[in-house]
Amino acid sequence: MSTFTNKKYWFSSGYLFLFFITWSVWWSFYSIWLNSTLGLTSAQTGTIFSINSFSSLFFMFIYGIIQDKIGTKKSLVWFQSLLLMGTGPFMIYVYEPLLLNSFYTGAILGSIYLGAGFIAGAGFLESYTEKLGRKYSFEFGKARMWGSLGYATATLGAGILLSVNPHLNFWIASAAGLGFFILNCLFKVEIDEEEEKNTAKLSTADIASVFKVKKFWFFLFYLFGTACIYTIYDVQLFPVYFTEQFADAGTGYQVYGYLNSFQILLEAAMLFVAPFIVNKIGAKQALILAGFIMGSRIIGSAVVDSEVGISLVKLLHAVELPIMLIAVFKYISLTFDQRLSATIYLMGFKISGEIGVIAFSNLIGRLNDATSFETTYYVLGSIVYAFTIASIFLLSNYTPKRNEKILYEQNQKQVR
Repeated sequence: MSTFTNKKYWFSSGYLFLFFITWSVWWSFYSIWLNSTLGLTSAQTGTIFSINSFSSLFFMFIYGIIQDKIGTKKSLVWFQSLLLMGTGPFMIYVYEPLLLNSFYTGAILGSIYLGAGFIAGAGFLESYTEKLGRKYSFEFGKARMWGSLGYATATLGAGILLSVNPHLNFWIASAAGLGFFILNCLFKVEIDEEEEKNTAKLSTADIASVFKVKKFWFFLFYLFGTACIYTIYDVQLFPVYFTEQFADAGTGYQVYGYLNSFQILLEAAMLFVAPFIVNKIGAKQALILAGFIMGSRIIGSAVVDSEVGISLVKLLHAVELPIMLIAVFKYISLTFDQRLSATIYLMGFKISGEIGVIAFSNLIGRLNDATSFETTYYVLGSIVYAFTIASIFLLSNYTPKRNEKILYEQNQKQVR
């Protein structure tokens, strides 16, 4: 069946489209909202990001184990849909007042809600869609493209709304969350006897065995030193730095919103190209390539000194993210047991990144307060380069055909 005539593909893509609208309409300006609207310091913003990440670790761990145990059942999707619908009321009437009047109470309570609904929720939904793709024979990259289009759609007007009233962004998030809930009511996922049997046979020991595999720890090493550092740069520092390049903050917000939308449209297009690149050069080489692009974008932000230059540097994200995302799933599927794809993706790609955010967000915020954005970018870019170079010697380097044969034989033994 062609991907674009596959009804399951369109429902799965709808999940990602609506989720990323719900998330991006406020998340893309989250650090700006904290710094400029609420008036928090860089150190306080770093503390919030660290606490958010710490809370999301718990949900990633739980989501990964539960989803691998229940296969493609929608139990967690129902839970997530309720959180998405409640975004506006929570952010406006609970989170914002607490951050202003009782900072740590607000930061902790917010971390639970945002961790469950968005930070861990994004990874869960991506891994769930990847499972649906293998089950219903469509490419994950083509479904994930709709997530990028949803992100672009939301950020197109988010900057303008932010300059008018940030609360409008939060209400739009709730409206998209309602759409997500309705879609979930309409989407039917069939669970056959074979899936029931395979998921039932997955034991805690099978999941725990991942931590005994040296390749898993090398994979974590790469992600910890690249993706997590890059996330701190991209979410915590870069939006504020970008808008400071403009004389008027409102103009900066709008330009950032337009550029973000254009970047994500390029990102969606790259999601068609990325599978070809990853399959051509191999999953390991694609991960290394993504690492060098990340490091170059961070250092490039310190080198350029114009509005046009900083805008071009931002667009590198549209090249890096699709390659990284497809390469991560490809590397997992070719190196580990496919039944554990959600656990490994969330524990590997997501949890390692959040541990890094916990460890470094506040420290990097203090470094930025004490020095400058440029100095901080040179430090972060150098760290990413160092971890990427080390990973050349640590990550597994199997050809796709050989790895597919090995994986097929392993899965046949596990099923028997």
